[in-house]
Amino acid sequence: MTFAMRAVVLCCGMVVAETSVSQTPSNAQAAAPVSYSSISELNELIANLQQTSGTLQEDLSHMRVDRWKTDSGTKRQTEADTESILRNLQNALPGILADLKNSPESLALTFKLYRNLDALYDVSSSITESAGAFGGKEEFQSLNKDLSGLENSRRAFADRMDKLATAKENEIGQLRAELQNARAAIPPKKVVVDDTEPAPPPAKKPATRKKAAPKPSASTQDGQAPASKPQQP
Repeated sequence: MTFAMRAVVLCCGMVVAETSVSQTPSNAQAAAPVSYSSISELNELIANLQQTSGTLQEDLSHMRVDRWKTDSGTKRQTEADTESILRNLQNALPGILADLKNSPESLALTFKLYRNLDALYDVSSSITESAGAFGGKEEFQSLNKDLSGLENSRRAFADRMDKLATAKENEIGQLRAELQNARAAIPPKKVVVDDTEPAPPPAKKPATRKKAAPKPSASTQDGQAPASKPQQP
């Protein structure tokens, strides 16, 4: 399992473990404070990345793709890739860094930043290769230096993510142990049966009704037999 997949799995496991422990009142704990060394490391990584971002934006803005000795399709693709990188560096990347500063040891945000740097590196690598093949020497050298800066930042945040994943894994194990101890400390519920209450009276069977005898007709009441119907000829 790669450290990227490991980071995603640990993110999910961390949420489940923290939710389970937070449901136990005796184990409710506040979030652990971030160490000074961890914040200092993150600030240094962000500062290096911001410097690389600024230099890369400047070099891409001064690049003259229209003068490259290549076909128009390659020029259009390079210009589109350049605009894509500039939008990312100016809009997406600052937002991710701001969120990470607010949550310095967030494994999910660190992984998000790593994924973004990975995409920036791939596109920048393609532009740098095109600049070396079709552009000027100065353009290639500047972009190649920026590409090395992106690679250094990508590796640095990958190493930090790996360390955070290991720390989170240990924290999950500790939370699970605390949860098991908390559950074991809860006394079992006792069910009290009260035998002193009188038993309920037996249910009464519904009384059966006798069918009433049919009432005699008026002629029968006078002592006369009812007249028979005349037979038809």
